[in-house]
Amino acid sequence: MESLKPRILYVEDDENLGFVTRDNLEMQGYQVTHCSDGNAAVATFANQAFELCLLDVMLPKLDGFALARHIRERNPHVPILFLSAKSLKEDRIAGFRTGADDYITKPFSTEELVLRIEVFLKRNQVGNPPDFHRYALNQYDFDFSNLLLTSPAEQFRLTLKEGQLLRLFCLHPNQLLKREEILKTLWGDDDYFMGRSLDVFVSRLRKYLRHDSRVGIENVHRVGFVLRVKDG
Repeated sequence: MESLKPRILYVEDDENLGFVTRDNLEMQGYQVTHCSDGNAAVATFANQAFELCLLDVMLPKLDGFALARHIRERNPHVPILFLSAKSLKEDRIAGFRTGADDYITKPFSTEELVLRIEVFLKRNQVGNPPDFHRYALNQYDFDFSNLLLTSPAEQFRLTLKEGQLLRLFCLHPNQLLKREEILKTLWGDDDYFMGRSLDVFVSRLRKYLRHDSRVGIENVHRVGFVLRVKDG
């Protein structure tokens, strides 16, 4: 039986770029649904299932950041990749704060785009060993399979990237994880902008873990991070 093609929601208002990118992705074996504005993408996402979303930032009717937040409310798992001509650091960080997993600056090559798509699809499908789904962090329970972090006070639904990062920490409690090791494991790259995005995700996890003083993520200046889990 022929395997199902990965389904991609591609949102781009530039007609020429949209046609070329969709055509190239379909030649690579993906099933691509193209929308030209944010509202159309909202309606499409509500009625179809996708393995990955590619979103332009500057979209008519509903911009890419607002669209990403809407997608995250409906599905915290699906990888979201931004494609944007806006290359400022602030724009990239704003993208990651909406729950996006990657930010690719235009113009981009098809080869680069396909490689990044493959990284996220592989991590989503086969990156979870069956014996490592649930973790206890003192009063916190982390269910990686469902991306739920629960404490006696409240429950958080994590994004896929937040969950992958927390899981990496949980696999190495009280051990130093170097920044470049984390970046290459989760993002496949250790450049400056990926490093800034890592800081954003660490900051989010710290907020989630703030209710228990025995659990926290310690910053080792210019080296990396340590998930500190104290007994008692």
